Amino acid sequence: MVRSKNKQMQDIMQQGGPQSAVIGLGSMGLGMARSLLQAMPVVGFDRDVAAVERFIADGGRGAASVMEAAQGASILVLVVVNAAQTEAVLFGEAGTQGAAAQLAKGGVIISCATMAPDDARRLASRCAEHGLHYLDAPISGGAARAASGELTVMASGTPDAFAAAQSALDAMAKTVYRLGDEAGIGASFKIVNQLLAGVHIAAACEAITLAKRLGLDLEKVYEVITAAAGNSWMFENRIPHVLKGDYRPASAVDIFTKDLGIVADIGRSTKFPTPIAASALQMFLMTSAAGMGRDDDSSVARLIAQIAGLDLPGQAKT
Repeated sequence: MVRSKNKQMQDIMQQGGPQSAVIGLGSMGLGMARSLLQAMPVVGFDRDVAAVERFIADGGRGAASVMEAAQGASILVLVVVNAAQTEAVLFGEAGTQGAAAQLAKGGVIISCATMAPDDARRLASRCAEHGLHYLDAPISGGAARAASGELTVMASGTPDAFAAAQSALDAMAKTVYRLGDEAGIGASFKIVNQLLAGVHIAAACEAITLAKRLGLDLEKVYEVITAAAGNSWMFENRIPHVLKGDYRPASAVDIFTKDLGIVADIGRSTKFPTPIAASALQMFLMTSAAGMGRDDDSSVARLIAQIAGLDLPGQAKT
């Protein structure tokens, strides 16, 4: 079932709403927190103090710790990197308490990190032991759609979890796919998406560097391919980074070393072959090993160019 954003934000504001907290104010989380702020009070936390300050400047409230951010909140949105970070935020590290101990009774965790389905199920079980709802809710759409409240959410969880999270989902997402009543289903859908996304990025980077080898005008290549059958969303979205020589991270290389690594783990455990995803994973791993792990994932093109001795925009020939 698909639920699209069909309520006016003014109506949501008039109805009021619970207090929420957003942990992780990176390129996605900050936009999501800003969108959520249009519907309800939001406290934000990130280890990067500058990110918290940006959110405060937007009218949000900043916190100095996870515990402070979660205090009394009935909705907790986690926009962290992986299952390990999600677990650390919720339950603490080295015997310390986490956010789960601070949330309002019956609160809901909207967990957005890409993770293995087994991890999502395990985290949901631990949250239930604390009397909390857990919505397995990985996201897609990029930073621009996060900022405009138009994300796609691939969600699964109990009906009560969906009900508790609904006001936040309305604020942050254009489309919410309700994929099942158990955590882990949303995570599975996201892994399929990430397999395709990673392969498409690697292919786009290979294609644009081949165009350079052939001596083609890269701007014209972009114009032609985006109007041709070989286009993909990732080619259209990522190749402008290459054309500008701008590799500031919108989505970092190491995101895909993680996500395609999960694909590889699932393939191994289920005896399912993923040869194309495995090739893409090696491209991201090599790019990371070359020192570009925290750069934009379109840096795969830089790696290929370095290997081939090519000079991409903004890159000196080696």
